[in-house]
Amino acid sequence: MNAPAAEEKRVALAAVAGAHGVKGELRLKLFADGPDSLKAHDMLFVGGKPAKLVSIRDGGKVAVARFEGVNDRGAAEQLRGTLIEVERDQLPSLEEGEYYFSDLIDLPVVDAAGEAVGHVVGVENFGASDIVEIEKANGKRFMVPLIPVAVPEWDEDRLVVNAEFVDA
Repeated sequence: MNAPAAEEKRVALAAVAGAHGVKGELRLKLFADGPDSLKAHDMLFVGGKPAKLVSIRDGGKVAVARFEGVNDRGAAEQLRGTLIEVERDQLPSLEEGEYYFSDLIDLPVVDAAGEAVGHVVGVENFGASDIVEIEKANGKRFMVPLIPVAVPEWDEDRLVVNAEFVDA
């Protein structure tokens, strides 16, 4: 299985779940591996705007972070639901067979005969393997495990799904 080439775009590392306390700290739902994944970056984008991370710590099920310019609870609450992003080229290089979930989003999906099936709208991992969520032209969605028997190949242009995994 080949991993898609990197695109020049932003990748979400977290989302703001809400305020924490009264001094402008944010509760973050992390999409990456722990608070250190955000610490590694000098500049992040909060709601699309550049922002400097002042501090971050583990807060149990969430991380608690503070960004320059967010100084009170009201400012923190206004950011609820916004994404914490980094430029794609700032992420670590990938080894053969590795990929970022964002590399799969919007990828066209075809069956083994090359017929259009839909496009990737989400990627999840519930423990056993990564699972891609595919949306068909009619809006119906289905999920397929990202394993060779279900997805024999994919690249930066398309993802191929075996017919027996395509939800009719």
